[in-house]
Amino acid sequence: MSGRPLVIQTEHLDEVCAAWLAERCELVRCPSDDEPRFSELLSRAEGLVIRTYTKVDAAMLSRAPRLRVVGRAGVGVDNIDVAACAARGVVVASTPAANTRAVVEYVAALMFDAIRPRVFLEGAVDVGRWKEIRAGVIAPRQAAGATLGILGLGKIGSQVARVGSALDMRVLYHDLVDIPPEGRFGAEPVSFDELLSSADVLTVHVDGREGNRGLLGAAAFARMKSDVVLINTSRGFVVDPAACAAFMRANPGARAMLDVHEPEPFGADYPLLGLPNVRLSPHIAAATAPAHRNMSWVVRDVWRVLSGGGEGVGH
Repeated sequence: MSGRPLVIQTEHLDEVCAAWLAERCELVRCPSDDEPRFSELLSRAEGLVIRTYTKVDAAMLSRAPRLRVVGRAGVGVDNIDVAACAARGVVVASTPAANTRAVVEYVAALMFDAIRPRVFLEGAVDVGRWKEIRAGVIAPRQAAGATLGILGLGKIGSQVARVGSALDMRVLYHDLVDIPPEGRFGAEPVSFDELLSSADVLTVHVDGREGNRGLLGAAAFARMKSDVVLINTSRGFVVDPAACAAFMRANPGARAMLDVHEPEPFGADYPLLGLPNVRLSPHIAAATAPAHRNMSWVVRDVWRVLSGGGEGVGH
């Protein structure tokens, strides 16, 4: 026993940030499914640092009598029962703006992958083949003049609007709250139905509330354009995969670019597998070294709580 507070790290953190916390605490790396080791550590732990795939619920909290703080190295806290933590006096800390730039870049990259496919030459070609290649990659549309629809104009959605405006796109958004004009970056508020029917590119940036589960189901897809580009980097459960697959099969000119899924990882029975107009990436929109480090600095808030200065740190 070191005499320092025990903190369990269940998922990967930036090594610089992990080392910073280890200088101050007894930091032990242990996945939450590593039993019985995890339960033994949890019975003594005062802090817990997690990312996406560790679930903190009432059942876990009941096994953690000394727990004082949960640090989520990331934006959302969907995998944490915040109310249960509050009832136990456990502070929840997260990093709400840490990966905004990385995700916005990834959304832009997915959009261009869909509307501006590229061809690269691996060697010399003759004049005839040169002309043939150039004729075959004329994109039917471009960003300028297209309508960008943003579902959820929060930290990430608003910055996507900024990008869309800079590209001379018409930018529309729908959100549950009223966004002041100075926070819209040129985006125009519209109803949910109008957003679906008007968007050439529809990008999803909603939170993890239960009401968003299946938000884009069969009825929503029926309102979309037959050549819509759908991008989801928010939560996998927002998009009904069966409804999305049916729409994509019926509308070969449409594209779905999905970085998040329900479940993760998905199995061989995932309805969206094998469709030529669907691209599935493994939840990597925030996968840049700067974003990863920014998220991992949640350890500072974890230490602040453990060292007695945690008021106002919680989610």
